[in-house]
Amino acid sequence: MLSFAALVAGSFSMGGLAAPHVGPAAINAARFLLGTSIMGVVAFIFLRGRIPPPRAPWRFLILGALMALFFITMFVALQFTDPVSTGAVFTLMPLMSAGFGYLFLGQVPRPVVIVSLVVAAAGAVWVIFRGDPDAILAFDIGRGETIFLFGCAGHAAYAPLVRKLNRGEPVLAFTFWTLFATGLLIAAYGVREILGTAWLDLPAVVWIAVVYLAIFTTAGTFFLLQFATLRLPASKVLAYGYLTPSFVILYEGLLGHGWVSASVAAGAAVTVLALAVVAFSRDG
Repeated sequence: MLSFAALVAGSFSMGGLAAPHVGPAAINAARFLLGTSIMGVVAFIFLRGRIPPPRAPWRFLILGALMALFFITMFVALQFTDPVSTGAVFTLMPLMSAGFGYLFLGQVPRPVVIVSLVVAAAGAVWVIFRGDPDAILAFDIGRGETIFLFGCAGHAAYAPLVRKLNRGEPVLAFTFWTLFATGLLIAAYGVREILGTAWLDLPAVVWIAVVYLAIFTTAGTFFLLQFATLRLPASKVLAYGYLTPSFVILYEGLLGHGWVSASVAAGAAVTVLALAVVAFSRDG
């Protein structure tokens, strides 16, 4: 899940470069088309030339709908609010996932895990708001934040449902069919935008972003998430998402875009230490 957070962090820069040139439904449909194709090839090779057909396809439609809800509401919410506010809402997701883990799987996180998640969330919020207490206090729950809250709830429910709905399929096959369902539902939602996009006129930066998103933050992160959810409690799986702002700080610094203040870096350090407690605590 450390790899998951690192890959997701890279998508913010790539997505930001492409956003002015293409609609959200179009770029997400393109990334899932390519990502699903790549995962299909990988699964075909490693599963010795045969991807098992989906048993009980409704399972993948449920999982795909939850992830499609997350991606769609993310972009819809950004029409009404800013990335900082959506990032703050995102920090609620690991705690919601712990709740869904109890609801669907009967998983009861140990008190130390819950406390560590809350501390990690506080550190992540501090980083997202650049260590400005006034900005944190001025945070207003508006239409965009409310919309994205539903998307985060869908993503939070996804993690424990992967374990509940898995019927012993190979992880590669399970990932492929989940990707397929997610992309299908996103395409159905944005069919008008997709058909109205002048694909041949898009600048190279869009296609670079699509390739990165497809390989690393679609096929790659879906596989990592599926792999982790079958081995870790729901409360731990999405907790690593708190590291995303810290990875963004690291990437921006290494790219020469400047380093954050010591106060913000301290918030990132708090998040890392809290998640270390989560990682090394006993499951259950």
